[in-house]
Amino acid sequence: MKAIPPPIVYKSISAFMRDIDMPKPRHPLVALVNYDKEKGSGNLAGHRFMLDFYKVSFKKDFRGQIKYGQGYYDFEEGGMAFLAPNQVVTMSGEESCLDGYILFFHADLIRNYPLGKNIQQYGFFSYAVNEALFLSDKEKKVIAGLFENIADELDNNTDAFSQDVLVSQIELLLNYGNRFYNRQFLTRKAIHHDLISQMDAYLADRFADQSGGIPTVPEVAKHLQVSPRYLTDMLRSLTGQSAQQHIHDRLIEKAKETLSTTRLTVAEIAYQLGFEHPQSFNKLFKRHTNLSPNIFRKSFN
Repeated sequence: MKAIPPPIVYKSISAFMRDIDMPKPRHPLVALVNYDKEKGSGNLAGHRFMLDFYKVSFKKDFRGQIKYGQGYYDFEEGGMAFLAPNQVVTMSGEESCLDGYILFFHADLIRNYPLGKNIQQYGFFSYAVNEALFLSDKEKKVIAGLFENIADELDNNTDAFSQDVLVSQIELLLNYGNRFYNRQFLTRKAIHHDLISQMDAYLADRFADQSGGIPTVPEVAKHLQVSPRYLTDMLRSLTGQSAQQHIHDRLIEKAKETLSTTRLTVAEIAYQLGFEHPQSFNKLFKRHTNLSPNIFRKSFN
């Protein structure tokens, strides 16, 4: 079997821009590619590489697929994709034929700003390949305007306020990303409710399997073919709960059913639900119900 070569690692934005035949960025920690004006060479098409900086892509009208990691983003209607540092990317040959923008910025640009501490809150940087942000025509105009503002700022002469302005503009772009993802969760509610139903069916099967342990968020997300962060953000948007809270709620409902309809001991129920120690089950049950399992059972009897 032919060995897959390791990805090309880019520590600096300047080096990456040079290898795709783009102009050297005016700021070493941030660069913006406008595909309406610059197409690049496509030198890296088909190559795997890893960036040590953030990448935000905005495709306005491209119809096709762009490969990221092991899968593809479908940009049939245009949209956005967010990539955190140290993720493997494969450059598609079509990427040089797009219209739109790609923003690169290094963590050092935002390190001494609140955004440097808060950027982990933007969960879409951890979303999987099939979870791109699709934009309406109105939303595309908003996003295009934000990229144009960043482009204007990068074209200005650097002064004492340049970095402050750039960081605030990037933060605004990410905040709009959050807003539009929340809209996507709501407008695709039927699809996501179906996903929740699949999740609940899987949890029911797992709770009936006494050998699998307690279901974890990564395990459930893998079964549903979504990323753990996307699953949590979707659930929080629609139900107000994280994925972990949802799993615990379903576990407690199963525990209540078993306590009220069987003669199994509390310890037996704990082991059946996947707990290694009955004390852990007792603690979780009491935290959710304000009652111990035994007192709950007595109240039923």
